[in-house]
Amino acid sequence: MTCQTIMILGMGGTIAGRSARVSDNIGYTAAQVRVAELVAAIPALADNGPVMTEQVAQIDSKDMSFSVWAQLAGRVNHFLAQPDVQGIVITHGTDTLEETAYFLHRVCQPTKPVVLTCAMRPATALVADGPQNLLDALTVARQPDAKGVVTVCAGTIHSALDVQKVHTYKLDAFSSGDAGPLGYVEEGCVRLLRNWPAAQEPLAQAAIKNIANQLSLLKWPHVEIIMNYAGVSGAVVEALVAQGVQGLVVAATGNGTLHHVLEVALLKAQAAGIKVVRATRCLNGRVLPKPDDRLPDSKGLNPVKARVELMLHLLAGYAASPDQRL
Repeated sequence: MTCQTIMILGMGGTIAGRSARVSDNIGYTAAQVRVAELVAAIPALADNGPVMTEQVAQIDSKDMSFSVWAQLAGRVNHFLAQPDVQGIVITHGTDTLEETAYFLHRVCQPTKPVVLTCAMRPATALVADGPQNLLDALTVARQPDAKGVVTVCAGTIHSALDVQKVHTYKLDAFSSGDAGPLGYVEEGCVRLLRNWPAAQEPLAQAAIKNIANQLSLLKWPHVEIIMNYAGVSGAVVEALVAQGVQGLVVAATGNGTLHHVLEVALLKAQAAGIKVVRATRCLNGRVLPKPDDRLPDSKGLNPVKARVELMLHLLAGYAASPDQRL
């Protein structure tokens, strides 16, 4: 039986970065090495079957844009539809990896594995972590039962639903919070701790159709994130409303708590037709809703993922009833 192909899509990031000195792990320029070069430098990637590469973008992920997201989703959907493609690996920067992973999870809803991987050190580092991460990601993509969007970094597999960057420079920079990782890659073998992420209900089918068919014409909703903190005012909310913002995600304190001044401004915005969602700025846990909540919670999503979800709702022209909305 012919082994199926793994498609490796390059997006840039630190894993493709270059530094002037091999000892410099932070003073590098991201997105300098093409994905074909990264793969060619790791012969073991082809040990268990064919791999192909495509350069979708070449950017520092801090500069991620909606147009790049749309382009990536289009290529992911294209390759997922190929019967000879077993899975997809995406090399990506760490800064916005969790947002891209969640976006692909919601938009592509794959039944094959889509594995995002990354590096905390550039390709030119004396001890680069990118090659092992890429090799581990390929191991996950070739796992016979693997499906859904996951990330692989430092030997740990995270679900797109839960993953978030939690450290600025350590090699093991990601966490799944109190949900815990999906599993680990150990000496070329996957040890799974819980189920692969399943596709969710097709909440944003209109958004998916728009993204697939109108990549160059798509008008993305204006959604911003604000934060609750001691002494906060409603000025930022008022300024964003004046600029025509369509949605607001608030990184609230604790269990979705808000300073009374900020809450007044947010309720006023909601009454004016602006979608408002409460997430929490806490690393672990989620906002537990109460019967008397006047602002909807994020259903466990952190602020940046709640923003992606709210954008998809708005993009789909989704008219949510009180029990369906975010």
